[in-house]
Amino acid sequence: MRTVSIHQSLHRHNQTFGAERELVMISSLVSLLVGIGGMSLMSVTVAALFWFVAVLTLRRMAKADPLMSKVWFRHVKQQDYYPARSSVWQERGFKC
Repeated sequence: MRTVSIHQSLHRHNQTFGAERELVMISSLVSLLVGIGGMSLMSVTVAALFWFVAVLTLRRMAKADPLMSKVWFRHVKQQDYYPARSSVWQERGFKC
């Protein structure tokens, strides 16, 4: 029987620093803006601390589920109730 190896890079999720790439980039942008915007040692310290804590939290989240934020956003979009009727934009009648 022939076996074909599947390379790990073909089915791994896109991660940076062990967390979801988009969330790490957003947290780094926020911390960069806070650090530069404050122009003081306190703001730079707060920005570095925020980024460090955010990356640690995001890594724990990605360890549980690599796509957790996407699943959560899809969950938030779900409606509480879907009525058992078609919408007003549904075409009427059958087309053969």
